[in-house]
Amino acid sequence: MPVIYLIGDSTVQSSAPPFRGWGWALEQYTAPGIRVENHGLSGSSTKSFMDAGLFAPVEEKLAPGDVLMMQFGHNDEKDQSDLHTEPWGSYQENLTRYAEAAEQKGALPVLLTSVSRRIYVGGGSLLYTHGEYPAAVKELAARRGWPVIDLEGLSRQLYLSLGEEGTAELFVRLAPGENPDFPDGHNDLTHFNADGAARIAALVAGAMAEDQRLRPYVKG
Repeated sequence: MPVIYLIGDSTVQSSAPPFRGWGWALEQYTAPGIRVENHGLSGSSTKSFMDAGLFAPVEEKLAPGDVLMMQFGHNDEKDQSDLHTEPWGSYQENLTRYAEAAEQKGALPVLLTSVSRRIYVGGGSLLYTHGEYPAAVKELAARRGWPVIDLEGLSRQLYLSLGEEGTAELFVRLAPGENPDFPDGHNDLTHFNADGAARIAALVAGAMAEDQRLRPYVKG
């Protein structure tokens, strides 16, 4: 049975309610006989995921016909030395290591740009928060001929179509006293609830359906 392996950060991770990464919902959209194995982990960058040995068990299991989908960037942007990468340097180098490892096992690597954050500015416009990391992903994929899903662009289009309040319904929002972990409430700008995860997973599946190499893995 072919497997879609996911590696990435908290926006991919299955997580625990009320938080859900889009990887949790992807199997709703996959073709019969396709299994999703989600290895996304909160706080991960391309560097820390490798350094912590989290990719090794994935690499060991990859087999011909499998897919390795990778979406990092949220934490690569941070200043911490154990997380930070440079978009046109170590970020691309780390993505290349993952992708080449997949190819060596006969699996297909797929690169994704970072899903957009929900940060609105005046006039209902969305702030770009990922700097040059999405461009670096797209350039690398084009240069190496790997499939790429511009999830930043797709999610941004979705958020703009829904508007600021509509988009907020996709993210974790908690009233004071609703959750003991957030006694004062919570208004998340990055992390999805179950509905949001499903909407983002649908964007991923839709993009997969448009690539002939990935079309067999999703529902028709």
